[in-house]
Amino acid sequence: MKEYYSRWYDKDPVLSMSMRTLANSEDAKQIQVALNLIKVIIEHNIQSHEFKNVEDIMSAVEDGVIQKGVNRWYDLEKTVRTAIQMLEKCTPETRQKVAIDMAQLVIENIVMDQDQDDDDDFSQVNVIDLSGETTTLDLDQ
Repeated sequence: MKEYYSRWYDKDPVLSMSMRTLANSEDAKQIQVALNLIKVIIEHNIQSHEFKNVEDIMSAVEDGVIQKGVNRWYDLEKTVRTAIQMLEKCTPETRQKVAIDMAQLVIENIVMDQDQDDDDDFSQVNVIDLSGETTTLDLDQ
């Protein structure tokens, strides 16, 4: 019997859970995770030799910026849409690896923060690389 999935990311249970959690989070958290996700996607594509130079990276980001529609939850914000579309265009092998890192990002940035007050200044976003190192980006600059 063939299984039916309504969304491309529901084929992977880890990715599906991450996307559902991300979809139900605050806009600022979605952007924070999306920025980290773009970085993770680029790193995985470099490691797998899918991106061989800067032009490949820029092309992937530009492809992610192209708007497909406006009816999906992630179409409302350009950074989130770019990250999700870049993820969709990854090879299945890379997407599976990125899904694990995305789940970790969602846990660290959304699930663990749900119990904390939301009085943060969202003009700064923390970007976490694969080694776990955090860099703060000032969005006002």
